[in-house]
Amino acid sequence: MAWFKRKDEKIKDIQKKSIPDDLWIKCPSCSEILYKPELNKNNSVCRYCSHHFRIKPVEYVELILDKNSAKERFQNIESVDELNFRSENRYTNQLKEAKKKTNQTEAISCFEGKIDGKAVILGVMNFEFIGGSMGSVVGEKVAQSIKLADKNKIPLIIVCASGGARMQEGAISLMQLAKTSANLAKFMENGGLYIPLLTNPTTGGVTASFGMLGDIILAEPKALIGFAGPRVIKQTISQDLPEGFQRSEFLLEKGFIDKIVSRSDLKVTISAILKTLS
Repeated sequence: MAWFKRKDEKIKDIQKKSIPDDLWIKCPSCSEILYKPELNKNNSVCRYCSHHFRIKPVEYVELILDKNSAKERFQNIESVDELNFRSENRYTNQLKEAKKKTNQTEAISCFEGKIDGKAVILGVMNFEFIGGSMGSVVGEKVAQSIKLADKNKIPLIIVCASGGARMQEGAISLMQLAKTSANLAKFMENGGLYIPLLTNPTTGGVTASFGMLGDIILAEPKALIGFAGPRVIKQTISQDLPEGFQRSEFLLEKGFIDKIVSRSDLKVTISAILKTLS
C-alpha cells in the first residue's frame, strides 16, 4: 500500500460562518419559527397567526404619532421608596434594575404629538418596568397627561400594559385608581376625548381605573384583559372558565371593548376616530 504526503498545504478548510443566536424566535401561539428581521418589519406580528409580540414604548410612539412630532413630557418625575419597603430584593434596587433594563425612569412615558396633523397627548406603558405596575408616579403621570389634554382641549390616548398595582408602595399605589378616575371624569365632563388601547396584558388596577374608562376602548388581538387572572378566578369560583376567557375577542363579544385593532391598522383607526368624534 502506497502512502502519500502533501508537501504544500494548497487546500484550506472552509470555515463555518457563525450564525447569531437571536435571528430566530418561536411564536408562542402557533409554534412557527420566525425570522426576527422579518418579524420586526411586520410590527412584531406573526404572519402565520397574527400573534402580537410585546414591543417597546418607542415602537408604539413611531406607529401612532406623526414622524418627528413626539415631545416627551413629565420625564423627571421618579418613584421613591417612601415606605422603606423590604423583601428579598429592596424596592430601591428593583427601581435601579428596571431603569437600567428599560432605559426609562418609570413604567409609563407621556408625549405631546400629532396624528395626521391633529394634536394629541399619548401615554405608553412599559410592561418590562416592574410588570408595568401602577405606582404613585404612574398615577401622577397619567393625571398630569389628563390635565394637559384638558388644558389644551386635545384628545388623550393611553397604551395600557400592566400587571396591576405596585404593591411595594402599599395603599399609596391603590390610591392612584381614584386619582386617575377622578381626573378622567372631569376631563370627560369638559368634553375631552379619551381612547385607551389595551395590550397584552392589561390587568389589576389599570383595568379597574383608566384602562376601561375610555370613550372608545380599543384592544390588540388576543390580549389578556381583566382584573384578577384566570387562575385566581377559577380557584375562587371553583368552575371551569369559558374558552378564550379574558381575551380581547371574548370581551368584544360581551361588550366590554369596542374594537380589536391590529398594529398595522392602529394609526388609521385612531385617526378616523379623532376625525369623527373630536
